[in-house]
Amino acid sequence: MTNFMTSVDERTNLAGTNRLELLLFSLGIDSQTGREELFGINVFKVREVMSIPEITQAPDMPASVEGMISLRGQLIPVVNLAKFCGLKMEKPPEIMIVTEYNNTMQGYMVSSVDTILRLDWNSVKTPPDMLSEQMGGVVTAVTELEDHRIVMIMDVEKVLADTTQDASKDAWFKDNAASATREVTIFFADDSLVARKQIARTLDHMGFTHVSANNGLEAWEKLKDIAQRAETTGQAVANFIQLILTDVEMPEMDGFVLTKKIKSDSRFDGIPVIMHSSLSADSNQNLGINVGADDYVAKFDPTTLSATLEKNLKINSSNNRLEHQ
Repeated sequence: MTNFMTSVDERTNLAGTNRLELLLFSLGIDSQTGREELFGINVFKVREVMSIPEITQAPDMPASVEGMISLRGQLIPVVNLAKFCGLKMEKPPEIMIVTEYNNTMQGYMVSSVDTILRLDWNSVKTPPDMLSEQMGGVVTAVTELEDHRIVMIMDVEKVLADTTQDASKDAWFKDNAASATREVTIFFADDSLVARKQIARTLDHMGFTHVSANNGLEAWEKLKDIAQRAETTGQAVANFIQLILTDVEMPEMDGFVLTKKIKSDSRFDGIPVIMHSSLSADSNQNLGINVGADDYVAKFDPTTLSATLEKNLKINSSNNRLEHQ
């Protein structure tokens, strides 16, 4: 297991290439269908793969959370992914994938770990609604292997929201004052339904208008349409949108490539681009800045997100005033 993960850190320098690496894993054979479902998670998020240690049960946990473990002095929740997806497996899980994202660590119980797969984001597609609903909303994207097996990519924001957080809690937003900034329209892109709802609620609370896209390619097409409309009417794109917020991991085009395209198109000059990702490590933030992002904020804290938006809007507004003096 240790040897299997040894090279993960060395193999995740794919920012800006529209490529990713997935750790493939199985939840086992479904006792009802007899099928073995194959899942994937971005190796950026994987910290360790190990045999399942002794788990301490805790009260008032969601049904899919088996309990807690202590890993090098840190308590982390352990989620049974088969239970989360509503699957009944023939055998209990034997392996735990330890992940880190959204500035937290989690353990996921799975049946087995397969391999690490490198692929292009443009080969990763948005799943049919029926498939996403069947798996409890945990599938955010799908891709097909050369042997025609389908890999379902986990929506980690969905798992985290349902097992460790309640995205509907008003307490999340109690410290957020409505924005005092001028009238603002934010364009944002995220493939996770949970994340889009969280972002929209934050922007609504701030009093901002917003336009969204479900992935990077859709975002780029919509942004080009906005730029074309601005040119047709003789206006600047900044009159239509004042800030762009993008996720990093998205089907068809990731946030790194989207940011590079925006920053290389002079029509979007002066519009801040902020990356908003569960890939919260310093190395990922540096990669975002290197491809031109004006800022990088980890998911998901509405107070931090709103403060980052306000900061960049004020900086941009000040720069615009200086340019016109």
